[in-house]
Amino acid sequence: MADNTAPPPFDDEEEQKDDEDLFADANERRKSSEVALDSDSESKPADTSSSSNTIIQPIIEAPNLVSGSVDKPQIKVTQSSTSSSKTESRTTNSHDEIEVEDDEYSITIKVTDPHKVGDGMSAYIAYKVLTRTTIPAFRKAELMVIRRFSDFLGIHSKLADKHVHLGIVVPAAPEKSVLGMTKVKMSKEESGSAEFIEKRRASLERFLNRTAQHPVLRNDPDFREFLEREDLPRSTSTSALSGAGVIRLFHKVGDAMEKITFKMDESDEWFEEKQLQVNALDIQLRKLHTSVETLAMHRKDLSVSTASFAKSAAMLGNIEEHTGLSRALSQLAETEEKIEQLHKDQADQDFFTLAELIKDYISLIGSVKDVFHERVKTYKNWKEAELTLTKKRENKAKLETNHKTDKIQQAQEEITEWSAKVEKGHDDFEKISDNVRKEVARFEKYRVIDFKNNVVQYLEALMDNQQKLIKYWEAFLPEAKAIV
Repeated sequence: MADNTAPPPFDDEEEQKDDEDLFADANERRKSSEVALDSDSESKPADTSSSSNTIIQPIIEAPNLVSGSVDKPQIKVTQSSTSSSKTESRTTNSHDEIEVEDDEYSITIKVTDPHKVGDGMSAYIAYKVLTRTTIPAFRKAELMVIRRFSDFLGIHSKLADKHVHLGIVVPAAPEKSVLGMTKVKMSKEESGSAEFIEKRRASLERFLNRTAQHPVLRNDPDFREFLEREDLPRSTSTSALSGAGVIRLFHKVGDAMEKITFKMDESDEWFEEKQLQVNALDIQLRKLHTSVETLAMHRKDLSVSTASFAKSAAMLGNIEEHTGLSRALSQLAETEEKIEQLHKDQADQDFFTLAELIKDYISLIGSVKDVFHERVKTYKNWKEAELTLTKKRENKAKLETNHKTDKIQQAQEEITEWSAKVEKGHDDFEKISDNVRKEVARFEKYRVIDFKNNVVQYLEALMDNQQKLIKYWEAFLPEAKAIV
């Protein structure tokens, strides 16, 4: 959401204007087409493509994990891909302008066909990862590999270790769920855990596509190997009880203590403003996520209550002696059954279109905070090197004063060594500061794109359901009036 002038973190007028544009866009789309009553397809997302920017939104339908049909909403994964675009997003700061440019290559990743492998507590879910790309670094344009959940955690760990300390934002991997996987492992049929498996599949797909959006991460050898190599070695360091897991836990505790004990004297207003904005955005998104999850839960409860009402109306119609009233009650039951499905579909839209998007961005904000902290750590190392250099120079001065000529040469070598460390620390701090600026600009650019696409998609689906609801009641009304 970067402009040529640095606005306050949140501008009420701008938000109101954006909201009006979204609603206007959605309404115009509704005027252009009529949704049939028997249509199960969802509305298409807003077309945000222009001559300067192309957004590819592959539509992934939830696979049926059992022989019975399990209806799920289509999950749209927003991925940036360009064919020759020159669009750029700028943020004005005290040093220079930040430019985010798309390159000429594209990559689309789909995670499909989740299936259970093995039995008991040793069982796991395997996923098929399909990749289509025009990036020359990849061996083929189309790739297919089988991966398990620990492999996804492994590639995230590798990317984070290599790039986060440089100021590169690595999208967070999906969280582990001990309870969810225990149910999967102990269940004899996959139908009992189909919803959990589908949620995880969709989150893994979004993780890979967000990673592939980044021009640095998608060219990383480990990431290419993850998408290309069929016999990928199993990642054993992702377990919380492994040696690497314990080390990661200690590092997290150390970082938490360092955040409390060390406060950086920020001299750059841009960084100070962005950190405040990111913190405020994090708080508000968490509140919104809680509200949307509550909304989805209430819609599911409404769906259950509507089904109960339909059943009661049908039973009453069966015992009613009056022919007209009996027929009307039966029609009312059928109408309520249709409305029950509408409530269920809308609850899925609430979750998959809004709640999951918000959850993804809460995790992404955590990744943005991580690179801010890495910048602070780099600054601390630089200043500690300067302090050590000062002490080495003072030590040399004392040796010269006391005429200890035999130790002066060693002291001078130490000064030369620490002078190089100070210079390197300064260079590292400048580099990571520049990278963080670019990463924040990239984050803001795709945040606007993702939220616009998903909000428009959500509004179109909501209006589809409302139009169907009206038509259902319009079809029932003559039956009610016909009672004599």
